[in-house]
Amino acid sequence: MVQRKIKGKKGKKKIAAAPLAVKKPEQKKVTNPLFEKRPRNFSIGQDIQPKRDLSRFVKWPKYVRIQRQRAILYQRIKVPPPINQFTQCLDRQTATNLFKLLDKYKPESKAAKKQRLLQRAEQKSRGREDAPTKRLPVVR
Repeated sequence: MVQRKIKGKKGKKKIAAAPLAVKKPEQKKVTNPLFEKRPRNFSIGQDIQPKRDLSRFVKWPKYVRIQRQRAILYQRIKVPPPINQFTQCLDRQTATNLFKLLDKYKPESKAAKKQRLLQRAEQKSRGREDAPTKRLPVVR
């Protein structure tokens, strides 16, 4: 059994206490005795209540509501990465270029395969060597 040295807890450094602050005598504000302070009373039949900020309760346009709700839903939902990749798609021009490129490398159709095998069979029946055709590069 390996013995380990038990280290004591390292104490945090204590910060020196601030010296006792000498309080400055506060000067009282001079008030005019002719003006009497009357607190406002907002109960029924008394003072009018102050205007509240009601901008939150405005009927917003539909497109504003929809875009806000969509933003909240996107925050709440946890989307798996394979699905989330479709939120960022290529622009139209790049997409057309990509599909043109992929079209050149698409797999052989059943009709083309049948045609190729028929040509091989004809060559074999004529007595030529059966040379396998080269496979073209394909994106699947």
